[in-house]
Amino acid sequence: MVGRIPVMDVSPVVDLGRRPAKATVGEPMPVRATVFREGHDQLAAEVVAIDPRGERRPPLRMTRAGDVPDRYEAWVTPDLEGSWSFEVHAWSDPLATWQHDAGLKIPAGVDVELMFTEGRLLLERVLDGGDLDAAARRLVAGGIEAAGDTTRPVGARLAALQDPALGAVLLAHPLRELTTVEGPFRMYADRQRALFGSWYEFFPRSEGATRDPKTGEVTSGTFRTAAERLDAVAEMGFDVIYLPPIHPIGEVNRKGPNNQASTSTVDDPAPEDWPGSPWAIGSRHGGHDAVHPDLGTLDDFDAFVARAGELGLEVALDLALQAAPDHPWVTEHPEFFTTRADGSIAYAENPPKKYQDIYPINFDNDPKGICREVLRVVRHWMSHGVRIFRVDNPHTKPLAFWEWLLAEVRRTDPDVLFLSEAFTRPAMMHALGSVGYHQSYTYFTWRTGKQELADYLLEVSSESDHVMRPNFFVNTPDILHAYLQYGGPAAFRIRAVLAACGSPSWGVYAGYELFEHVAVRPGSEEYLDSEKYQVRIRDWEGAEAEGRTLAPYITRLNQLRRQHPALQQLRNVTIHSSEDDQVLVFSKRADDDVVIVVVNLDPHGTHETMVHLDMPALGLDWHDSFVAHDEITGTDWSWAQHNYVRLDPGGEPAHVISVRSPR
Repeated sequence: MVGRIPVMDVSPVVDLGRRPAKATVGEPMPVRATVFREGHDQLAAEVVAIDPRGERRPPLRMTRAGDVPDRYEAWVTPDLEGSWSFEVHAWSDPLATWQHDAGLKIPAGVDVELMFTEGRLLLERVLDGGDLDAAARRLVAGGIEAAGDTTRPVGARLAALQDPALGAVLLAHPLRELTTVEGPFRMYADRQRALFGSWYEFFPRSEGATRDPKTGEVTSGTFRTAAERLDAVAEMGFDVIYLPPIHPIGEVNRKGPNNQASTSTVDDPAPEDWPGSPWAIGSRHGGHDAVHPDLGTLDDFDAFVARAGELGLEVALDLALQAAPDHPWVTEHPEFFTTRADGSIAYAENPPKKYQDIYPINFDNDPKGICREVLRVVRHWMSHGVRIFRVDNPHTKPLAFWEWLLAEVRRTDPDVLFLSEAFTRPAMMHALGSVGYHQSYTYFTWRTGKQELADYLLEVSSESDHVMRPNFFVNTPDILHAYLQYGGPAAFRIRAVLAACGSPSWGVYAGYELFEHVAVRPGSEEYLDSEKYQVRIRDWEGAEAEGRTLAPYITRLNQLRRQHPALQQLRNVTIHSSEDDQVLVFSKRADDDVVIVVVNLDPHGTHETMVHLDMPALGLDWHDSFVAHDEITGTDWSWAQHNYVRLDPGGEPAHVISVRSPR
């Protein structure tokens, strides 16, 4: 039923309030509502947040949200993890009504003494409220005296009642009439890593792997050799080390280099130099709760996790709910899969593609059994120090399953995070976020033009932010975009700046810093000699010695992300304008910390143009100037609203500018 003061179209609200909106400890979240009333009397509104302990926080006065009529907003910043809620309170504001009317009538000589009398009566109600401190009481009492003192000039009496100090007291101690309360509406505040983090992905079997110079035989890396690579990852400033599946790999129909198919069996295995795809999980050596024997033991994995923790890295593990034909589940739980008319188990297909080395799980055959088993597997790895899971293809599993699983984990371990690898329709991506996923892969990889990048930054920061937190990966083992294939080293710098500065979470798959860019064939986004199907030995030391690495640039970007709170938030993006269709300009602001990013999107040509800044969005007046400090080169300029830039992809294709004190 509509309240006496209508409050409508409240946001953020997810699925009609049945699920919580996404919030993060320390990140301001906008609460907005349409509030209006009949007639011309003034109204006011505020947000009251209720924390996980059930305590009601001091109300936050809502103000006009931009130029939209009757739209109000306030920004709520959770400071505790857990389940929050908020209410929107709206009321008729007799003080504001009087201030508006008195400011018009008294100067015009209309109802002068009547207006002063009404003002005095309202101030007396405020004074009787009893919660004013001594200074506030003196201000209100002074207003009452001025309103009733007919010996003073009318203008002096009105000026006393319009004193800004008195106005601040009245704003803090409003008189509420005809109050309407809407809510509570739910939100959940996760730990900061759910929002902010730099991810690095590598295959443990490639890190520390060796090749015999005589025979060419490759010896797999192990958890112990991979742990030696962690120092370099930490030195680049990453927060999360993500591992693709580490489990035993199926021997039946094992895939070879560049996705070659085979008809291998346990008794007639694939060639020894075909290690198989880690996503073909399960063999005679175990399933989802085991580690590949080539990588070591569970104790070795525990040592890897411990070493990562010593370096400030969290380990994220891949959760891929599928099985190789020789996974123990196939014999122990055949009901987990789909049996075809000829009695065979259906393998994965995306016609015309066939994945004979993988059996998808059928969640409708034995949902309770599958739920129990998957939860067991997840808790198994949680007990070994894994607090982040990157989930493979969650959009091919039922939403109801994910809602149950994520709720079960959150119930006992709310610090455990899940990243959705769902490159699919927006509705499914948003739905996965709404049922509990903490982060999502995005379409960032395929957004390369100026307008589509600007639109996408606004979309993820202010349109879908209540249901989906983005993670901007610049590449993955599956995705090598044509922009990187043909853009040269400048393209790698450009995409790194866009991802690291455009999203509070971003990710890099190993080899990006070496400018790996060759596709298996023209028009494909698959890497040549993809690490998904074979061990890849990289000469990290040689590349560093010869300067063939982007690692120092990535390190600097991650340093800036840690130094600037503005780069650690999502909902603070402003798009600015430039006169060149290849130069994108955006800023991020958190209180006094302001970062402006100017990027030449053309990796092949120099562009020079004028940049036009929205100064109020930077916390400045239109006429201000300021010191623009380029955090990449260390150069300082004097900037104002209109500025000339020249960006050469052969040198620095981007400015990452911190705004320093106005001059």
